[in-house]
Amino acid sequence: MKDSKQPDINERIAGQVRSLRHERGLSLDALAARSDVSRAMISLIERGESNATAVVLEKLATALGVPLATLFDDPSTVVSPLVRRAQRTSWRDPQSGYLRRNISPPNFPTPIQIVEVILPAGARVSYETGARDLAIHQQIWVQEGIVEVTLGTTTHTLAQDDCFAMQLDQPITYHNSTAEPARYLVVIASERALFAAHKNQT
Repeated sequence: MKDSKQPDINERIAGQVRSLRHERGLSLDALAARSDVSRAMISLIERGESNATAVVLEKLATALGVPLATLFDDPSTVVSPLVRRAQRTSWRDPQSGYLRRNISPPNFPTPIQIVEVILPAGARVSYETGARDLAIHQQIWVQEGIVEVTLGTTTHTLAQDDCFAMQLDQPITYHNSTAEPARYLVVIASERALFAAHKNQT
C-alpha cells in the first residue's frame, strides 16, 4: 500500500524538474531551447500531468546538468544515508516498458547513484544526447539476461555478470533482443554530484 505522504512518481519528477530549473535560473522557454523538449511538454511535466518517456526526461536531465536518475528522487525526502526497500518507488517508461528503480538514498550528498533496470524482452531505449557540459560516468553490471549496449557506433553484448564502464558523451542505446527480460544495475558518478558532495562535507 502506498504511503499517502509519499508523492507519486510523476509528482516527484515534476518537483525535481521545477526545482532544478529554478535553481539554474532558467525560464520554460530557455529550458525548452536547451533540451529540445517543447515548452508545452515541460509545463505538463512540471505540473505532474504528463507521463513523459525516458528519452524526453533524459533530454531534460542533460539540459539541467544532472544524471537522469536525479529526476526520480523525491526532493521532499529527509536526507539520510539509509533507504529501506519499502521506501523505493519504481517507474515504467511508457514507450519501451522498461522498469527503473533508484537504489541509492535520495538526495544524499555523494557522487554515486545506483539504479536498477529491468529491460523487457525485445525492448529498446535510445538516448540521443551526446556530449554534456559536465562529465557523467557510469558502469552497467548485468544481473540477469543479455543486454546490447551501443555507445556511439560500437555495440557491446553484455551477459550475466558482465560489467561495462563508459562516459556518457555519445548517443547510447540499450536493447534486449532476447525472449527473456534482462536486469542490470547502473552505477553513476557525475562531476556536479562530486562537487556537491565535497561542498557538503567542508
